[in-house]
Amino acid sequence: MVLRHYVRMEIVDPKITHLNNLNYDAWSVIAFQRTTVIVTELVMAAALLRFIRGSPDKTIQTIISASVFLHPSFLIVDHIHFQYNGFMFGILLWSILMAKEGNKLASGFLFAVLLNFKHIYMYLAPAYFIYLLRSFCMTPQGTPLPKQFLTLANTVILVFVVSLGPFTVLGQLPQLLSRLFPFTRGLNHAYWAPNAWALVTMLDRVLLKAAQIFKPEIINGAGIQSTSRGLVGDTVFAVIPNVKPIHTFIITVAFQLVSPPLLCLQAVISYMVFFKIWLVKLWRVPTYRSFVCALTLCGWTSFMFGWHVHEKAIMLVLVPLSLMAADNQAHFRTFVLTSVAGIFSLFPLLFTPSETLIKIVYSVIWGALVFSGLSRRVYEPPSSLPTFIIDILEKAYLAGFIPLQLFITMFPIFSGRNFKSSPDDAGSNGGMEFLPLMLTSVYCAVGLVWAFVRLGWLYLRKY
Repeated sequence: MVLRHYVRMEIVDPKITHLNNLNYDAWSVIAFQRTTVIVTELVMAAALLRFIRGSPDKTIQTIISASVFLHPSFLIVDHIHFQYNGFMFGILLWSILMAKEGNKLASGFLFAVLLNFKHIYMYLAPAYFIYLLRSFCMTPQGTPLPKQFLTLANTVILVFVVSLGPFTVLGQLPQLLSRLFPFTRGLNHAYWAPNAWALVTMLDRVLLKAAQIFKPEIINGAGIQSTSRGLVGDTVFAVIPNVKPIHTFIITVAFQLVSPPLLCLQAVISYMVFFKIWLVKLWRVPTYRSFVCALTLCGWTSFMFGWHVHEKAIMLVLVPLSLMAADNQAHFRTFVLTSVAGIFSLFPLLFTPSETLIKIVYSVIWGALVFSGLSRRVYEPPSSLPTFIIDILEKAYLAGFIPLQLFITMFPIFSGRNFKSSPDDAGSNGGMEFLPLMLTSVYCAVGLVWAFVRLGWLYLRKY
């Protein structure tokens, strides 16, 4: 497939394939990229249509399928920023659909194929491993089925051999692995992904200001500008102890196992055995609904606590979470919070005035149609004082995106910053260029962390 794609590019415009031809933006390049993105998204469209045909409530499933296919994240990341996420999420949806229809072997095969297209889907692998092992390789009573296990194992191994075999033969496997896992980069991307580390980094900025007044001797000089200048590189905290890749790995694995998020790594390691665990819950309840929720939580955990996470990784949460949006009011509210914060966190990828208008208008129309359509089916008023208070706070949080967007829009006018500056350029010229990105990241992180806690609680208590 890659070879055929390369040949097509050579036919359209030979300059496209020149490795050193950076920033080449001829009309032929843009037309080729946009066309191939649209065509390959037909894989996702076919899966979503199949979801509708097999649903007992076709009206609701049509809204959900349409919301996924027309999702603003695909417009921003694929159609304008340019990537092939729609194609790869199409494979993921086909894999999930096969699990729903009981074809577990095909589900595992498709996920193995997807994993070899883009390794970020590795974050979903724990849920797949537990679900397929328990539901395909064992009887409902827990008796092992060796023949089923060997069939699944050989299928997955065959996919990896076909994909990685040429790299192994040519001795390029170490080079491949070094590019897949860039631990030499910093904890945060140039634009902080709206996850737990964005909140930790912001806390370090607040503590730095306090330390400068009360206890300057505890400040790490290398961290004074490291996390606020908006540049790609190693992240050094000024007050808080620095986070290493091994720390993020331990926390990610622990949170994929434990249920309620804990604030201290030592507490996670010490108490994880005393809490219900997501994957054990999936092991005990290996149903389709349990699988989709565990799959979403695994992707969400990696987004929350992973190393050098890109803001685009929130799509690992947005797409599978959409499949649960109409389960009940609690899932719908989690879906709304996550969608608004997640989509808004992608806005900095489009930063020119014309693109700003497109992303805002399109996202507002999408949200109005999808949220209103699903709300009419699942809405339930708050049933107690705590749920009423939470409902008010969540609505206030959602309303806060309006003044935040107004500030971001007006900031370049009053600061004199060039509208054409990308997020990766913010902070490179000094001053306050990084402020809108920082506020966007931190504000979105608050909502996404809360929605993460919400879904984790729902999974452990309601499934």
